[in-house]
Amino acid sequence: MIEPTYTITELAREFELTPRAIRYYEDQGLITPDRAGVQRVYTKRDRTRLLLTLRGKRLGLSLAAIRELIDMYDTAPDQSSQLVKLLEVLAHRRAKLEQQREDIAAVLEEIDAFERQCRSLLADKEIRRKRS
Repeated sequence: MIEPTYTITELAREFELTPRAIRYYEDQGLITPDRAGVQRVYTKRDRTRLLLTLRGKRLGLSLAAIRELIDMYDTAPDQSSQLVKLLEVLAHRRAKLEQQREDIAAVLEEIDAFERQCRSLLADKEIRRKRS
């Protein structure tokens, strides 16, 4: 059975990417298409690696971390080491997001306080204007 292949246009359409983005992932070593003359030929493996790359990006992982995880998948005889590493990476990302959430909550509280202060000053100014 012949393994399916994909063109850059097909992958770009499927994943809603530009061909330039796909070439960038290629430059970063995340995918390694074959060549048929000047045309890139992507395999099922390339498609899967591209899918994993996009999932990693949605999680906020760096391309280096994504490449490390994907490369582990290619070389590990079982998936245990990859899964352990993925859990470490996810725990780090979760901690970072939790910190960002705390930071956002603190900033929102400051904004609330400034809004109350501004409204109070405006109300005081309006009361003084009405008295004069």
